[in-house]
Amino acid sequence: MQTKNEPSFRDSVDIMFNRAVALMDLPAGLEEKIRVCNATYTVRFGVRLRGKIQTFTGYRSVHSEHMEPVKGGIRYSLGVNQNEVEALAALMTYKCSLVEAPFGGSKGGLCIDPREYDDHELELITRRFAYELIKRDMINPAQNVPAPDMGTGEREMAWIADQYKRMNTTDINGVACVTGKPINAGGIQGRTEATGRGVQYALHAFFRDKQGMEKAGLTGTLKDKRVVVQGLGNVGYHAAKFLSEEDGCKVTAIIERDGALHDEAGLNVQSVYDWIGKHGSILGYPSSSVESAEEGAKMLETECDILIPAALEGVINLSNAENIKAPLIIEAANGPVTAGADDILRSKGTVIIPDMYANAGGVTVSYFEWVKNLSHIRFGRMQRRQEEARHQLVVDELERLSADSGIGWQLSPNFKDKYLRGAGELELVRSGLDDTMSTAYQSMADVWHGRDDVEDLRTAAYLVSIEKVAASYRAKGL
Repeated sequence: MQTKNEPSFRDSVDIMFNRAVALMDLPAGLEEKIRVCNATYTVRFGVRLRGKIQTFTGYRSVHSEHMEPVKGGIRYSLGVNQNEVEALAALMTYKCSLVEAPFGGSKGGLCIDPREYDDHELELITRRFAYELIKRDMINPAQNVPAPDMGTGEREMAWIADQYKRMNTTDINGVACVTGKPINAGGIQGRTEATGRGVQYALHAFFRDKQGMEKAGLTGTLKDKRVVVQGLGNVGYHAAKFLSEEDGCKVTAIIERDGALHDEAGLNVQSVYDWIGKHGSILGYPSSSVESAEEGAKMLETECDILIPAALEGVINLSNAENIKAPLIIEAANGPVTAGADDILRSKGTVIIPDMYANAGGVTVSYFEWVKNLSHIRFGRMQRRQEEARHQLVVDELERLSADSGIGWQLSPNFKDKYLRGAGELELVRSGLDDTMSTAYQSMADVWHGRDDVEDLRTAAYLVSIEKVAASYRAKGL
């Protein structure tokens, strides 16, 4: 639980923004223009359900239009409110700027618990919400492009895209009005895993940074590093799965809203995820478990090398920051560390890889999906076979030289299979995401290690992204 004098999520974003701009030489007017939210649209609409009309409240906030369209997810949660949506929209501005996705920042939300409604009811609610936003150009491939967020997924995006097409029958780019769609509705390979995959690539980038590793007191590679994951939703699940299966990390604890699991030998992430999918709860999983929400949350304070908060904002706050033992925190969720907790952790020497960078994998691959939709062609379709043919030429020539010279030289097993396979859409998406996360990390690290007045990665991330937003406004003549 957050304590009484804890700054709100929106206050935290403002505090962190102010900390960064204090180190910059921006005109006061431009600083204010970048900080404030451009507009928030609130909609209250009725849907006839179960024999009566129910009224729902939704929001779509546009933080910055220094680039258009603006981009940001739509979340379904009872905790949705205007302040939260505006803070998330601001984070989207800085996030897109940091990873060089050509979007302004936006965010949407519907105050609803999606678990209380069946599929048909959710479709009616989603389509009506989309209708209210579409008719005001708050969903439009050239102006405002939503994506999934907490409580929404591919299914909701498909409904929204279909609703847009029904209302704009002649818009040839209509399918680009949202991202995060299913593959068969204009989506892109690798979008579902994108945010979790981005967390993995962010850690790869960090572990290549010798100075950063020294500041966190870590050595070696990701192999056998103890990882605690809070929240096994889409982001937490994919991050934990890739880190354990591909990088050899040990996921020693998984924390959910109703309890937690702990095993120093490492948990089987896929098995836990399947259990939750089948039983709707982490409770009862055959392992050493903590079967209450309060005690589960205490698991954040357990000994580990990497802590990954991947669910709600504010889970690390003034009440528990002092007890956090992880030397490295990577914010897979938006705003999981409050501004107050951030101060405490920095004074302890904890290194935090900030949310605006760490969870930017989603918007990066959303950008690829948007480009794919506008170009009306799958990535890899034009060049894949040509790439394979060129590689085949090299292999054939090597084998001919070996045969002609009689040296009996042979290619390594599996080399042909790997080398001759041209990159398809998934490989290209992962390559683009890896490059994006690597480049963005380097831009932050250069500021972090190169300036004496920058003590942490979050301030470095804000400095890099705000400077890019300011440059966009200057170029526009503002």
